[in-house]
Amino acid sequence: MIGDGAPLAGTFVVCANVLGGCQGTTGPSSAAPDGRPWGSRFPEITIADQVEVEARLAAALGVDRWAAVIGGSMGGMRALEWAVSRPDQVARLFFLASGAVATADQIGTQTTQQVAVTSDPRWAGGDYAAGEGPVAGLGTARRIAHLTYRSAFELETRFGHDVQDDGRFAVASYLEHHATKLARRFDAGSYVLLTQAMNTWDVGRGRGGVEAALARVTAHCLVAGIDTDRLYRIEEQQRVADALGVPLRVVRSPYGHDGFLVEVAAVGALVRELLAAPDQGGHLTPG
Repeated sequence: MIGDGAPLAGTFVVCANVLGGCQGTTGPSSAAPDGRPWGSRFPEITIADQVEVEARLAAALGVDRWAAVIGGSMGGMRALEWAVSRPDQVARLFFLASGAVATADQIGTQTTQQVAVTSDPRWAGGDYAAGEGPVAGLGTARRIAHLTYRSAFELETRFGHDVQDDGRFAVASYLEHHATKLARRFDAGSYVLLTQAMNTWDVGRGRGGVEAALARVTAHCLVAGIDTDRLYRIEEQQRVADALGVPLRVVRSPYGHDGFLVEVAAVGALVRELLAAPDQGGHLTPG
C-alpha cells in the first residue's frame, strides 16, 4: 500500500504499533517502572483503549483530522472505533474483513489459542524470562489461528493429502513453518492480551447497540469483505455496511481471511477509490 505508485503514495501515513503489542508500544514484555517486564501485571485492555492511545499520538503529532482511517481484521475494529468515538476526526473510513462485535466462533477459537499458550509449562503465569517463554504453546496457538486465516479450498488445492519425503503431511509442515516464524518474532504475553482484546470487542457496548453506535459515523465509508473468509464472515461486514447505508464491496479470493493481505491489487483499488472521495461528510457511493 505504501511506496512509489502505491495507493498511499504521496500521503502522510501513520501506522503505530498497537497498545499491548511487543514491537514498539507498551505491552507485557515492556519494562515496568521497577525495571522488570510487566508480565502478568499488565492490565487487560480493549480496542477502545488502543484507539485512545492512537488519539494521544495524533494529538502529539498535531493531527486533528485524518484524511482516512484504514484497517483490516483487528485494525478494522480500531478503524471503526475511531469513526464512532471521534467522528469529527475521521474524514474517510475503510473497514475491511472485520466485524462490529466478536462472535462466539471467534471467541471460542481465540480462547482455545490462549489455553494453548497458558498451558505450556514455560508460561509461568505470564512471568517467564526473556527467551524462555512458552514457545511450544505459542506455536500451537498459531497453528490453530492459521487454519482460520486460510480457506479450506486453498489448503486442499495447495496441499491435499500430500506427504513429504520426511513422512509429514505437507499441510502440517506448512503450519509448523508459520508457528516457528511467529514464535521467533512475537511475545506470548502480547498474543494472549491482544486476542482477549478482540474477544471483548463490541462497538455497541454502552452506546445502545451496534446500529446505534454506527449511526454516529459521519465519515465517507467503504466497507469490504473477503468472500471466502471463515473467521470474519461476509455477513459481519454486511451488517456494518447496512448500518452505515453503503453497499458492501466483496473481494473475491481463494485465500480466506488472509485475502485482505494477499489481494493487494483489489484492496489497493478500493483504497484509491476511497481517497478520491471528497471530504464533505456523508458516505462514499461506489464508483
